[in-house]
Amino acid sequence: MTEIGAPAPDFTLPRDGGGEVSLSAQQPKAVVLYFYPKDDTSGCTKQALGFTELSEAFAEAGAVVIGVSKDSVAKHDKFIAKHGLGVILASDEESDVCERYGVWAEKSMYGKTYMGIERSTFLIDDAGVLRAEWRKVKVPGHVEAVLEAVKAL
Repeated sequence: MTEIGAPAPDFTLPRDGGGEVSLSAQQPKAVVLYFYPKDDTSGCTKQALGFTELSEAFAEAGAVVIGVSKDSVAKHDKFIAKHGLGVILASDEESDVCERYGVWAEKSMYGKTYMGIERSTFLIDDAGVLRAEWRKVKVPGHVEAVLEAVKAL
């Protein structure tokens, strides 16, 4: 699990377009790390489009945005191409990073319980320290709230 004020768990994951992305390699930039359930679903698409629309503002504030789901790199590439996304998408097919950030959780829908990613966002400063977290995220207004937190770092 994560703790505000403590170093964020480092990771290296395969990313869209090939190659890898790691948390520690982003320094000295801040990182907005968001976990989402599945590529190309309505809520996840709205969230990714929201981060894309404000990507220049995040960059100007000194932050890079990285989205993480269990989808494969190939699915990420299709998702990006279909919607013209401008954020990094990393693949955590084994759920290792999801578990370290405490977002792999029991969920329920229509009376059935299952394991899945709980939509969550983490703000990590330029030194790799966790500064804020949002759990059980509701998409409307979320991206703007995260941008304000980045600007306040």
